[in-house]
Amino acid sequence: MVSFIISVAALVLGYLLYGKFVERIVGPDPDRKTPAVTKADGVDFIVMPSWKVFMIQFLNIAGTGPIFGAIMGAKFGPSCYLWIVLGCIFGGAVHDYMCGMLSLRNGGVGLPELVGKYLGKGTRNVMLVFSVLLLLLVGTVFVYSPAIILGDMTGGGNVSVAVWVVAIFIYYIIATLLPIDKIIGRIYPVFSVALLFMAAALLVCLVVKWPSIPELWDGLGGWSGKVALKDQPIFPCLFITIACGAVSGFHSTQSPLMARCLGNERLGRPVFYGAMITEGLVALIWAAVSSWFFFDGGAAQVGSDITASAPAVVTKVSRGWLGIFGGILALLGVVAAPITSGDTAFRSARLIIADAFHLDQHPMGRRLAIAVPMFVASAFLLWYNISNPDGFNVIWRYFGWSNQTLACFMLWTATAWLAGSRKGRWYLVTLLPALFMTSVCVTFILVDKTGFGLPAGLAPWIGLGAFAVSAGVFHALKGRTGKDPFQEYS
Repeated sequence: MVSFIISVAALVLGYLLYGKFVERIVGPDPDRKTPAVTKADGVDFIVMPSWKVFMIQFLNIAGTGPIFGAIMGAKFGPSCYLWIVLGCIFGGAVHDYMCGMLSLRNGGVGLPELVGKYLGKGTRNVMLVFSVLLLLLVGTVFVYSPAIILGDMTGGGNVSVAVWVVAIFIYYIIATLLPIDKIIGRIYPVFSVALLFMAAALLVCLVVKWPSIPELWDGLGGWSGKVALKDQPIFPCLFITIACGAVSGFHSTQSPLMARCLGNERLGRPVFYGAMITEGLVALIWAAVSSWFFFDGGAAQVGSDITASAPAVVTKVSRGWLGIFGGILALLGVVAAPITSGDTAFRSARLIIADAFHLDQHPMGRRLAIAVPMFVASAFLLWYNISNPDGFNVIWRYFGWSNQTLACFMLWTATAWLAGSRKGRWYLVTLLPALFMTSVCVTFILVDKTGFGLPAGLAPWIGLGAFAVSAGVFHALKGRTGKDPFQEYS
């Protein structure tokens, strides 16, 4: 528990100190009009209260990510604390803040357009396809997984699951098409409060119970040689397993949504950097709870075992520690949270496509022109997911790697922005996490069974090689990319 308390304090200090440092590098101008004002359309560009924007941003980037990822990551031992803290402060929060501020400075555009401006049109085209496919995967996965849970709760069987799939799919269509303040702006703050309340309640339980969980000085993989994942090396698997709560490329598709709703650039740090730090705190709490579950006999106490799935851990712990009310919160966590990530995934995909083809999204007809083919493609993925026994796992594994690869693109974009601007001497704040995440993604796809399946013993050497090559390429190209970061997007 000492390592956990230190980690919580480190995250808070990270926001207060490093977050302020990064903000000074960007230099937000409270007098500059934001896209929510200059492009107000009553659909996607709408000035909303800052507290509501924060709540929506938090739930957009969180969903079940900081819960499920932290639960699975806790099996790696106390190393998960280090990754959540260091990854969040120096990687994920910087990633989210830079993406949000770049979008603000460039008319509220999405990631592919930002990549195109700072890394070139060729990279933009790759990112356009890559990000839309990723968002379709996210939306599809978050139709199927909550539908299964709801189906089991309402009688089970394929018919019950199919009914819920249709119901969730219809909701996604409505939420994707309607103005952002009509559904998302009203229900997201409620779900955000529920998610935060559940985390706060578990934090109180941790402090009161003070379980005997592994500390950092007991060894990064656990204590006394008790390792739950002996067949998966910490590098690179931990850094793919825990994405939300540390670094997640999915966030770069969500930050522009809220960049279109901010009325002042000064709100960037509390909304973008602050929401990521909050997500890191949620991830830390669930990592500590899961450490008790996996390493300190917690599973047996709540009638389960170490092989329990992430949703099962949420349900068992919430009911065991928080009673009936905890069970309700668990339901919100494993059902409502993925649904609220799914609908914004589809919305982000619609806006990215609209940006690419310069389609005004105020007329409903133009929104439908993008949404209909998008949902048809998702329906096909959903059919594959259901008709193949291992369909969900296959889609989820590729989503994990794709998600972190997306983070690499955003971090490299921010690095090019800084290196090519009058703030160029500070490009290390994004270069170092960009290099690290590039080495993680290259190593994972080469050694994991979903990729090339090279021997796991090569992972450290592949990672070092990818890091060195990426650094060399960057320094060879430095000065040839990047434009004035204070120039409005045209």
